[in-house]
This record gives sequence, C-alpha cells and structure tokens, in this order.
Amino acid sequence: MDTFDAKLHRSIAELDASLWQSCFGDSDPFLRWDFLHGLETSACTTAESGWQPAHITLEQSGAPVGVLPAYLKNHSYGEYVFDWSWADAWQRMGLRYYPKLVTAVPFTPASGRRLGDLTGDADAPATMATCVKALSEELEISSWHVLFLDEATSEQLRRCEMPQRLTTQFHWFNREYRDFQDFLDRFSSRKRKNLRREREQISRQGLSLKTLKGEAIGPEAWQFFHRCYQTTYAKRSGHGGYLTERFFTETCPALGQVPVMVIAERDQQPVAASLFFEGDDTLYGRYWGCLAEFEFLHFEACYYRGIEYCIEAGLSRFDPGAQGEHKIQRGFEPILTYSNHWIVDERLREAVAQFAEQESQQVRAYQREAATLLPFKQESAQP
Repeated sequence: MDTFDAKLHRSIAELDASLWQSCFGDSDPFLRWDFLHGLETSACTTAESGWQPAHITLEQSGAPVGVLPAYLKNHSYGEYVFDWSWADAWQRMGLRYYPKLVTAVPFTPASGRRLGDLTGDADAPATMATCVKALSEELEISSWHVLFLDEATSEQLRRCEMPQRLTTQFHWFNREYRDFQDFLDRFSSRKRKNLRREREQISRQGLSLKTLKGEAIGPEAWQFFHRCYQTTYAKRSGHGGYLTERFFTETCPALGQVPVMVIAERDQQPVAASLFFEGDDTLYGRYWGCLAEFEFLHFEACYYRGIEYCIEAGLSRFDPGAQGEHKIQRGFEPILTYSNHWIVDERLREAVAQFAEQESQQVRAYQREAATLLPFKQESAQP
C-alpha cells in the first residue's frame, strides 16, 4: 500500500509553478504561484515579518500529489481570524503559543481552496491533515490553523480533530442586474434615496473617478497607490501597512489582467484609490487609501464602483473584504466563512473545541439577525 509523506519547503520557489497550478488552477488570484512568490520576493512574507514560508507538499511514493500554502507565525497579525485570547491563555498556563503553523493567504481574508490535491480522492483532506500533523514535532508548533477555506473541506477537517470556527463577512451577489440602477431598484424607497444621496456627494465635492485594469495601471499609478495605502495605514494603525512598495510596483503589475484600480481625482490631481483583484467569477476588494478626506468617497471607490464593475463584467460575486456592518445597508449580504484549528497539546483540544462550538452558535445567530437589516424591498428580499 502506498504511503503518504509531508515535505516542508522554506520558499515557494522550491516548488514547481506548474505543479502548483495543477493543484489550484488560475481561478483564485490569491492562490496563484506568482502572487505568493511575489509576496516572498517583495519581502512581505519573511521570517522578519513573522510570516516565514513553510509550504508543504504531500508525496505518495516520492511523487508530489498535493500542496498547501503554509507559514510559520510568531504573531497573529494579518490573519483576520482572531486568536489573541488563545495566545494569552497559553501564556497564563506557562505554555508557548508561537510559533504556530498557518495555512492561509497572507493578509487576505478571502475564502478559497487551501488544500491543493491531484489524487481526486474524497479523503484527500483527511490524508493531508494527518501528514501535516506529523510535522508538528519537527516544526515545534503549538497548533495548525487553516483559514478561510471552502465549507466542504472545512467540514472534512472538522471530523479530523480540527474544530471549525465561523466568522461573518458581507458579500454582494449579482442577481443578473442590467446596471447599477436595476440593483438600486430592489431597495426600499428610503434606503434607495440614502444611497443616491451618497453618490451625488461625489461630484458635488469636485471629485471624478476612473477605473483602470491590468496593463492600463501604469508605474505612476502603482506608486501613487502605495503612497495612499501607506498613509491610510499610518493614520489607522500607526504603521505603514503589511505590504511593501515592491509588492505594488513589481508583484501586482506582473499579475496581468488581475488587478483593477479605481482612482479618484480632484482638480485633475489624484487624491485616493482603491484596489481590487479579479477572479473567474468574483471581484475581491482588497486595499484603499486616501491623501485627503472626502465624504462618502470610501463607499464610492470601494463599494459602488466595485458593484458597477461586476455588473459590466458579468461577475457573479463581489467580496469587498472583512468586517464592516455598514455594508449591509448598501446591499451586501451576510455570509459565513470557515476556519479549522488543530491543537498539538491534547489537554487543550477539548477546551478549544468547546469555545469554537459556542462561538459558532453566536456567529450563526448574528448572521440571521444581520440579514434582517438588508435594504431590499420585501418582495425582493434574498433568501
């Protein structure tokens, strides 16, 4: 009988790009080999940044049959599934929580596949989980966390002593809208007037917006965007952000037609920008920054222009990023996201499982409540 083994790789450059593509395909822009490689070469994911690449291949009789992105973490920043309380609990017990192993796309709370498999075996997730767990002693980790994975795989991992955690995001779905007005017509009268009022304020402030894609986003635009990104992060968090200038000026332009940028101008001078990534059927809103404050500009550049783009491009879904209850009244529907967690110390597994179960009940209740706040007319309310 063939045996499976897990092999560790300290850089994605050690893995053949064609193998990675065979496992994950091209539909998810964040799982592309060149995207993850760009995070490494632009110094975003390094041991110094606390995201040390530790990618894993699953091998059968010496031949690779699966891959998964993984990172050794010495902190919990940039993950968007919060476990700071776990780290505190470990410390109070005199235990070490870091390093931990995280299977995720760094700094990106976008759901997708996390375990790339070539075998086609229905039990592949369980097999991969067993092999990764076998690396825990070598890696000296406290835990393994698989973040923002698809629901089906999450359910399989849940049955492998990996409790499932839920979080809520707000996504827009294209109900075959002809244009933005067709979407807006589904709103109740008061909510429709509020949104129109927000959009009207853009031109009244002397602002104009343009949308660029792929090669149309020139070097100056990328440099400007990095400036906006860094400025806004500094205002909000006191640091310049997780992503380096090289990521924006070198990695993003190399992604071809994937990046979409909206630039806001006043008096023919750029003042703000938002950045999206386009997948096969989904637009992902990722980053935003401004050099000056304007009322409702964030909503216009990050949400409304994204919706318009999806309608025009025929995309079925718009994922604008994590958090933000203000998205609900603008037509973004609450959905569940999934993560799974394996704890090395058997004494703590049951406590984590109980925590995850209680938290999941609360999250599901919140999702149901949030859905009642959607702005659609009663006859247009979505299931």
